[in-house]
Amino acid sequence: MNDNMSSFSAKNPKRFTKLRPVVFVVYPDITLLDLAGPLQVFESCGYRDRADEPYEIAILSPQGGRIKTDTMLSIDSEPFSSWTDRDIHTLVVVGGDGAYDALEDGNLVSGLKTLIKQSNRVCSVCSGALLLAATGILNGKRAVTHWEDSAQLIERFPEVNVELDPIFVKDEHIWTSAGVTSGIDMALALITEDLGQETAMKIARALVTYMVRPGGQSQFSPALDRQSLDTSGHFKELHDWIAENLDQDLRVEQLAAQVNMSPRNFARVYTAKVGQTPAKTVEAIRTDRACRLLETTVLPITTVAVQCGFIDDERMRRAFLRILLIAPNDYRRRFRVGGR
Repeated sequence: MNDNMSSFSAKNPKRFTKLRPVVFVVYPDITLLDLAGPLQVFESCGYRDRADEPYEIAILSPQGGRIKTDTMLSIDSEPFSSWTDRDIHTLVVVGGDGAYDALEDGNLVSGLKTLIKQSNRVCSVCSGALLLAATGILNGKRAVTHWEDSAQLIERFPEVNVELDPIFVKDEHIWTSAGVTSGIDMALALITEDLGQETAMKIARALVTYMVRPGGQSQFSPALDRQSLDTSGHFKELHDWIAENLDQDLRVEQLAAQVNMSPRNFARVYTAKVGQTPAKTVEAIRTDRACRLLETTVLPITTVAVQCGFIDDERMRRAFLRILLIAPNDYRRRFRVGGR
């Protein structure tokens, strides 16, 4: 880590008696959702009862004023100087295509270094990780960014330990996220850390978020992978049926009957269109469902295996090791919602 970053110590955090200041750093051509998603999560903490609002929100840019986003909307911002010597609970650097021009803005990078020194917790959304890296705070740290920006982060900042797949990563007091909707996941995890899982779950429900995803999840969902491979959507209904009948016998003969094809022809056509055998797809869907149950329930491993159609926990363990390179018990310990 650079010398000018060494004055911060995550072991001696500042104390906040009431509101926790959450400061978003923006610049021209940010991705609007990279800002709006996490901002809405923090604002929603006080939505039901404004008298008990836990966060104070601010949006900063180097000179302040109106900042253009990647949409038709612009946003108002305060100058960095308005927060001189003020303690910051959570600093969030927003991402967007403008991050590459912002990297060349010495005033922004210098001002960001100062804000980092004032902050208990430092975060980035999407390509905002590039700006954090430019300050030196990510040197020797694990970090993630949007998959489209990963190569640039690796090339420009080789001292950063870039992880290519997770939706967000926490390394001590530094959080980085893959961007866009994963910024919402990171914000919910931050609120879990501050206010507890119950509060985070209430906000997720209020925002109609599908689920609170743990940071280790992939930027690419198995369902999206299948859709990307089967571009014609020829087997979409079959995949939906498989997901709804995981505890059934899902051999090729049963799958072929669902699409009114002979088993031999079905296996040939399916493999050609999807790029993997039907058996591999069934195993992947079962594994994906098992992951969700391990993350969100306390069901015994054997029960999870049976509900997902693995018959027994040993078959599920072998599938996890093949697909995820981790055993089910280890997966649960690492990714269970509300766990470590």
